Amino acid sequence: MLKILRLAWKNLLRYKRRSLLTGLMIAFGMVAVIVFVGLSGSFKKAVVGQITDSFLSHIQIHKKGYLASIDNLPLDRSLSPKAYENLAGILEKQAGVEAFSPRIKFSAMLSNYTQTTNVRLNGIEPAKESATVPLLTTRLTERSHKDKLLQEGEVLLPESMATGMGVKLGDTIVLVANNKDGSVNGMTFKVAGIVEGLMGPGGRDGYIHLRDAATLLRMKKPEISEIAIRVKSFDKLEKAAASLKGQLAPFKNKEGKPAFELHTWATLTPFYNIVRMINMMNMGIKVILIAVVLISVLNVMMMSVYERVSEIGALAAMGTSPGRIRGLFVAEGFSLGLISSLAGAAIGVGILLVFNVTGLEVEFGRSGMVFILEPSIAPLELAWSFGIVLLVSILASLQPAAKAARLEPVEALRHV
Repeated sequence: MLKILRLAWKNLLRYKRRSLLTGLMIAFGMVAVIVFVGLSGSFKKAVVGQITDSFLSHIQIHKKGYLASIDNLPLDRSLSPKAYENLAGILEKQAGVEAFSPRIKFSAMLSNYTQTTNVRLNGIEPAKESATVPLLTTRLTERSHKDKLLQEGEVLLPESMATGMGVKLGDTIVLVANNKDGSVNGMTFKVAGIVEGLMGPGGRDGYIHLRDAATLLRMKKPEISEIAIRVKSFDKLEKAAASLKGQLAPFKNKEGKPAFELHTWATLTPFYNIVRMINMMNMGIKVILIAVVLISVLNVMMMSVYERVSEIGALAAMGTSPGRIRGLFVAEGFSLGLISSLAGAAIGVGILLVFNVTGLEVEFGRSGMVFILEPSIAPLELAWSFGIVLLVSILASLQPAAKAARLEPVEALRHV
């Protein structure tokens, strides 16, 4: 085997220019795949991280039917105190759950005594919310407390609304809301923070304490709109979601249907389509890599067979078996793919390391959000790309190799 590889390498060096150009094409394809996959993967991770860790969470549980009308933030489809207690008991025992936070979501009217506008609000327990969406605190451009989000009697307002209404930290505002029975109630709050806006639903919501939300909505006990859940390992999100669904399945409503519904972040935000598009683009560039390698190696091997017909005939006349001749050409294709992919992998990984050292900022969306990318490629992804190049190189060599092995010695020796 080693002897065949040495002969294959010598034959490639006989046609240095052609081998070099083909190798460069394969290496360039490998570099393109590694850099693109590294950058797109980093961008995808940054977008998903911002969405899930800033306001959405990894998983949400609602009363059955809530999500269908979530745009209206219905108060008549909330989890009862008893239902929340049951769910909290399950979540506390779930090994894959890191933290969870109850929320009361509703619409209200906000007034600074001179202007009035609509605002979407989340009633939260500050400590639980910080543990469930840890990046929420990083969105506070201004804040009254360093060690907590807010306390009772305080509100966090979205930045765009605070700017538009001229509200500043420490100002007093009034919130007026309708409860599920239609009665109206109002309360005064102190502005304890300004929250930077983010893309997507929920990215421009305000926050008050859960007990304040219950009081404002005239609830005897908090009726929870949703439970936001953070899992310990994002890579095991689907497994954790499936386990939770199994735990929720026994709970039925009066009609005998599931009492709760569980959704992962992917079904809760339209930005999952961006993730799907990135995955499709990754697959597309891998297909292009396969085409480049296939065409390049096939062309080189076909030309090699054509130019060495007499040499092949001489080998056959000396008693070299067709299998050995076939193996020689396959080894040439394999060697070309191996050296080129190794060089491309080294260059591609090197470029990603440079990006990590220098830093790469990408602005996304109309909000002007800037992501600092840290591109990298998983070893498995790198091995997969490397394996594709080798496999396609071998496959592309099979047809020319088979043609060479079928040549008749007498006819081949006459070839000029």
